[in-house]
Amino acid sequence: MSASEAAALIPAGSNVGMSGFTGSGYPKEVPAALAERINALHADGFDFKISVWTGASTAPELDGALAAVDGIEMRLPYQSDPACRARINAGQMDYIDIHLSHVAQFVWFGFFGKLDVAVVEVAGILEDGRLVPATSIGNNKTWLDQADKIILEVNNRINPAMEGMHDIYYGTALPPHRKPIPLVTPSDRIGEPYFRCDPSKIIGIVETHAYDRNSAFTPPDETSRLIAGHILEFLAHEVKKGRMPENLLPLQSGVGNTANAVMAGLEQGQFENLTAYTEVLQDGMLHLLKRGKMNFASATAFSLSPEAVDDFNRDVDFYRERVVLRPQEISNHPEVIRRLGVIAMNGMIEADIYGNVNSTHIRGSSIMNGIGGSGDFARNAYLSFFMTPSTAKNGQLSCIVPMVSHVDHTEHDVQVIVTEQGLADLRGLTPKQRAKVIIQNCSHPSYRAALQAYYERALRESPGRHTPHMLNEAFSFIQSWKAEKAAMEVEKAIHSGLAATKVPA
Repeated sequence: MSASEAAALIPAGSNVGMSGFTGSGYPKEVPAALAERINALHADGFDFKISVWTGASTAPELDGALAAVDGIEMRLPYQSDPACRARINAGQMDYIDIHLSHVAQFVWFGFFGKLDVAVVEVAGILEDGRLVPATSIGNNKTWLDQADKIILEVNNRINPAMEGMHDIYYGTALPPHRKPIPLVTPSDRIGEPYFRCDPSKIIGIVETHAYDRNSAFTPPDETSRLIAGHILEFLAHEVKKGRMPENLLPLQSGVGNTANAVMAGLEQGQFENLTAYTEVLQDGMLHLLKRGKMNFASATAFSLSPEAVDDFNRDVDFYRERVVLRPQEISNHPEVIRRLGVIAMNGMIEADIYGNVNSTHIRGSSIMNGIGGSGDFARNAYLSFFMTPSTAKNGQLSCIVPMVSHVDHTEHDVQVIVTEQGLADLRGLTPKQRAKVIIQNCSHPSYRAALQAYYERALRESPGRHTPHMLNEAFSFIQSWKAEKAAMEVEKAIHSGLAATKVPA
C-alpha cells in the first residue's frame, strides 16, 4: 500500500514504536505521510497526537516532520531533532530520557503501557516471513514482538549484500527466568541473522527507495586533535603499566567529531588488532577496519558520512565479515560491557570540579539530546572517559564548573575527564584530590584562577569539608558571565586580600 494508506491505519493516542538509531534504519515515508494527515486533521479542528518510541535519534523525516505539526504527545528514549527539542523545552511535548539498555526490558515489563503499532524499516522479507534487518537494529526486535499491529517499510535502496551482518538474540526472558548472555568476545554471534515476525500482525507494507540521513563530519579541529592526543597518550601509558593488553580492550565511542578524531589517532598510532563493542559505527571505525588496525566491530547501528556509505557499499563483502549489528539491549547490556572490559569514550556538556558530569541539560533545565547509552557504558566500563572542549560559547562559558547544573553521571562513574587543556585521571582520588587535578589539568586558563579561588574559599567556609561547596555560589559559572571579566575580578580580589569575595555572576 501507499505510505498515506499505511499512515491512516495509525490511530490517535496510540503508542508507536518506530525503527531508527542515530539517523539510520528509520522509516522514510510513513512518518511524513502521518505528519501530513495530522496537519490536515488539526486544520479541521481535530486533536491528533501519538507517542513515539524509537531506538535513539532518527531524522527530520520522522522526528522533525511529526514535531513540526505538533503530532507527538510523548517521545522516548533519545532525540536530537531541533523541532523536537524546541517543543520539549517549551513544555509542549513530554519526553522520557532513559538509558538505552533499559528501553526494551521496560516495554516487556509493561512500564510504558501497551505498544499499539510498530513502524519498522527492513531490507527485505523472506518467503517464510522472516525479515532482513536494515542499517540499524535498535529496539526493532522488541517492537515486532510487542506491537499489536505492524507496518513494514521495505527499503530496496539498502545494499542486499548486508544480509547476514545482523545477530538477533532471542534468548532474553523476564525475571526470574533470565539466563546468562553467552557473549564473551565482540565477534561472537549468539543469535540469528533475521527478525522473527508474526505475519498476522502485519497490517501494511510500504516499499521505499531512500538513503539514511548521512551527514558529513567536520574534519577534526585542533581542539579535537588535542583531546584525542591526551587519550591516546594515556592509553599507551596504561599498556606500559600492564593494566591492559597491547591491543587494548574493546572500544566504545560516542558520536561526533571528537570521537572520530580519537579513531583517526588510533589509525595512525601504535595499537594493532583492535576491537570495538559500541552502539554506533562511524567513519573512523570503518577506516580502522579497512587499514587492518581493527579486527572486528560490534554495534547496533551505522552513522556514516556519504563518502563512508559509498565505501561501505563498494566493499560490503569485506565489512560483513568484520561487523555485526545487534539489538541495543545487547549492544548496551551492562553485564556484557563489564565482562568484556570496554573502554568507554563519551562526550559531555560540563563537568564539575569533583567529577560529576552533565551530558544532557543546558543550564540545568533545557534538554539537549539525552543520556543515550553513555550511562550504560560509563558505569560498567573498564575505563570511562568523558570529553569536552574546556569552554563553550566562544569562550564565554567554562565547561569545568564548581557544580554541574544537572547530574547524569555521578563522580562514582567517572574515571577520566579530558579537555584540550589536559587529562585528569580520577581513579583512586578523594573529592579534594579530584578537584585539584581537574582544575589544574582540564580547566581553561581564563577560568582556572576563578575555579581555584572558589575551591579555596569552599575549603574554609563550607559546612562540610569532605566535598567542600558554597551552595550560594556553586552555580555562578553557569550564569553566562564573561570569562575575562570574571577572572580579572577574582584576580583583583585575591591580590587585595579579599579572597572571600564572591565570583561575580
